[in-house]
Amino acid sequence: MTEQDMSKYEKKITVRNTRMEDIDDIMKLWKRCFSGMEPWKKEQLQSHIRIFPEGQFCVEYDDKIVGSCSSLIVNFDEYSDQHTWNTITDNGYITNHDPNGFNLYGIEVMVDPEYRRMKIGHRLYEARKELTRHLNLQSIIIGGRIPNYYKYKAEMTPREYVAEVEKHSIYDPVLSFQLLEGFSIKRINTRYLPDDKASDSFATLMEWNNIDYLPKSRRVYRASFPVRICAIQYMMKKIDTFEDFKKQIEYYVDIAADFESDFAVFPEIFTTQLMSFLEEKRPDQAVRRLATYTDQYIKVFTELAVRYNVNIIGGSHFVEEDGEIFNVAYLFRRDGTIETQSKIHATPNERKWWGIAEGNEIKVFDTDCGRIAIQICYDVEFPELSRIAVDRGANIIFVPFCTDDRQGYLRVRYCAQARAIENQVYTCIAGTVGNLTHVENMDIQYAQSGIFSPSDFEFARDGIVGECDANVETVVVGDVDLEKLRRSRNSGSVRQLRDRRRDLYRIDFNS
Repeated sequence: MTEQDMSKYEKKITVRNTRMEDIDDIMKLWKRCFSGMEPWKKEQLQSHIRIFPEGQFCVEYDDKIVGSCSSLIVNFDEYSDQHTWNTITDNGYITNHDPNGFNLYGIEVMVDPEYRRMKIGHRLYEARKELTRHLNLQSIIIGGRIPNYYKYKAEMTPREYVAEVEKHSIYDPVLSFQLLEGFSIKRINTRYLPDDKASDSFATLMEWNNIDYLPKSRRVYRASFPVRICAIQYMMKKIDTFEDFKKQIEYYVDIAADFESDFAVFPEIFTTQLMSFLEEKRPDQAVRRLATYTDQYIKVFTELAVRYNVNIIGGSHFVEEDGEIFNVAYLFRRDGTIETQSKIHATPNERKWWGIAEGNEIKVFDTDCGRIAIQICYDVEFPELSRIAVDRGANIIFVPFCTDDRQGYLRVRYCAQARAIENQVYTCIAGTVGNLTHVENMDIQYAQSGIFSPSDFEFARDGIVGECDANVETVVVGDVDLEKLRRSRNSGSVRQLRDRRRDLYRIDFNS
């Protein structure tokens, strides 16, 4: 008997993590599921996938997305039981997601009306439960809508309505389903979703407990998560060979390692020191000569990062690519891996004398000390970049800089301190001092490198973790505590990240 080809009859159904290319379909699905309610914004869904990709699921049936759900992890003890959807989701962007939390919080489930009674919702809830077990989380918490309440609003309170649904006297498409999925009701929240007219803005706070949960600790918080930074105030002086340059940078990496630093931070374009023996007078040609040392620069810093066991922000260096010159910062991790961040905004001077091209990608990097970002000098003066980096999870922003006078330096410093306050993030600036008297367009240098914190009770009184004396060759070493940062974002006297008015303004970006 010939085996029959059954493939033409197959209609595959798959539960998988949501991807960026699914976002347009999910936004269309929302409109079919929740008519009259404010739909997802594209940047909110992008934020979910960037911050917690494992917690975002969709159901694909016959190559069509017919269901989806979003979630984040929280320490629920840090929130009021009587919270709102906007509070628990940071206005839908989940930038309050806490990888060290105890509870998975489900913020939305939707199923295409044309595909109901196919257990789409059940599949999504099972995916959440499996994730909860896999991550060893204590429970799943949800704020559930009661969309049939509007029919009974005139004759009973929300509590009475919920009690009738529990007794199966009334059917509610959401609450009845969640009870069957094993969730228990903890309380009823008022004003949970203001635009949920069917539920009259009420919601049931419900919980599913993971019976396989193994307690991690009785602590709600870590005691601390210290990260040590060594910012290098680098002396620009004449050298005769690349070997001289190598000895000078190794000296500083050795110092950073002696202090058991997690990061050593060099300044912007400090590699222009190599121009002092290149004997090229035209600035535009000198930077192209300098770019020929890129491979040697990368090799040296990679070896130093591994040998001294310190993550190195290798300042920045001029790199030639497709005939254009870019100002590029390098992250040399102590495990031997390398990342790059091109300068986004070239200064008028860089364009005029060196013909510097501008980068187009805003990056955030994972390290063994959390997520970081690098903004080269002028870039920190554009607040949108820092906000995007922090929304993507950055806890520290490193700013290599090179300024020739006090006014230019203060622009970098004041903006770095402002970014620390408005984004509840640590910033670190590292600059050059000294002079290269043999190099065209490398004028005098002015710097006072430092490490800055948000301004609140948990941190240094003046928001300065540490700073160098101005215009001398030295380093500053300081500890920043990522646990203090996390606590401040959740319960500080001000919470700039959480209190943003996303209903009035937002940042749109292309990269």
